[in-house]
Amino acid sequence: MWIYSVKFLFLCLKYFRFDDKTINYYTGFDDFDHYMMFFYCLGPAAYELHYKCTLLDPKDQLFMTLMKLRQAKDDVELALLFKVSESTVSRVTWINFLYFQLKELNIWPSKDIGQETMPVDFRRKFPKTRVILDATEVPIEKPTHVNCRSVTWSNYKHKNTLKTMIGCSPKGAVTFISDSYGGSASDRQIIEKSCLLDPTTEMFEKGDSIMADRGVMVQDLFACRDVAVNTPTFLKGKSQLDPHEVVKDRRISSKRIHIERIIGLSKGYKILKHGIPRSKILLGSRIVFICFALSNFRKCIVHKNA
Repeated sequence: MWIYSVKFLFLCLKYFRFDDKTINYYTGFDDFDHYMMFFYCLGPAAYELHYKCTLLDPKDQLFMTLMKLRQAKDDVELALLFKVSESTVSRVTWINFLYFQLKELNIWPSKDIGQETMPVDFRRKFPKTRVILDATEVPIEKPTHVNCRSVTWSNYKHKNTLKTMIGCSPKGAVTFISDSYGGSASDRQIIEKSCLLDPTTEMFEKGDSIMADRGVMVQDLFACRDVAVNTPTFLKGKSQLDPHEVVKDRRISSKRIHIERIIGLSKGYKILKHGIPRSKILLGSRIVFICFALSNFRKCIVHKNA
């Protein structure tokens, strides 16, 4: 009887319309309405993809893709759950579509919006802050090519990784996601290659400030634009910090926690924790982008008085 039931069981989004817990478990969205809101944000292009799967409705194709990201499901398992072939799963997975659709969103807020939404205590202590930056690393399956292994090896994580620079606003919205590079890349190298330093983007104004971790040593890169990089103080040969430096560092740490929480929550998409399989490494940068961009579709995690 159990074998019979499994044989005819297949997943379909409509079965979970009133099951908020399951929707959240498989997709990260709060409930069915939240999921559908995101689906409609993708626009009519969801029905006009180059590869059209007649076996699955577009809503179920998105459901399957999010299951892949949220629960790190293998293509074989998804094929069994949705009663389609493994090759169909591989072609249906919407990584490229989601990447290009989400890339169209302008997630970098204007200075006015940043000021309007800045939490009260943040505005009082660091009013000129435009973005809080931090790097994160995502494990990947060991590449077969020796050179790829070398480029992606992280001395910090002691494994092969992809490294990405993430930025959030003082309010906790993800406002910057760099391309992903091999784990051997430094924070400085990633920022040098990013749009943050592109003069045509005009992302910063004179007098703006960036908040970052102690290891992000890029003050000289932004100094010519009169943009400060606010980081905790180095000891510089001293046995201990001065009292005013200790107070400053604690204040910075209390605000930098926002980006650490964002990174932690985004890694609720288990593909970022369990590791990107070798077959998906070429899509690794796009997978990382999607998982962090989806963070902006959840409720704000920073209190208005923080």
